[in-house]
Amino acid sequence: HVQLVESGGGSVQTGGSLRLSCAASGDTDNNNCMGWFRQAPGKEREGVARITTVSGSTYRAGSVKGRFTISRDTAKNVLYLEMNSLKPEDTGMYFCAAARRSVAGGTLYAGCYFHDWGQGTQVTVS
Repeated sequence: HVQLVESGGGSVQTGGSLRLSCAASGDTDNNNCMGWFRQAPGKEREGVARITTVSGSTYRAGSVKGRFTISRDTAKNVLYLEMNSLKPEDTGMYFCAAARRSVAGGTLYAGCYFHDWGQGTQVTVS
């Protein structure tokens, strides 16, 4: 399994920016994808962005395209989410997730099955 610890959340005004980080440890060699999800109060969790670990291919939800960027520092095993032009509707708990190669089940998003989750970091935009 992989242990994931998010950081970087906070409260910002509309139009502001934040950068989330996710430090991964444990069996990271078996991950084929890393991703960010979010959950707003009273709503279901939704995928925000994901990156594949081999090719670095990225995918972002339509609602964040042009504003959010997902990236990864492979040497440090850290996943990032750069968030710009934040809107109140971006408010929610943001979760980092990892997909284990060749393991069935999990949460499907943008072609990857996510199995391991962090505890989340809160983002509030007002």
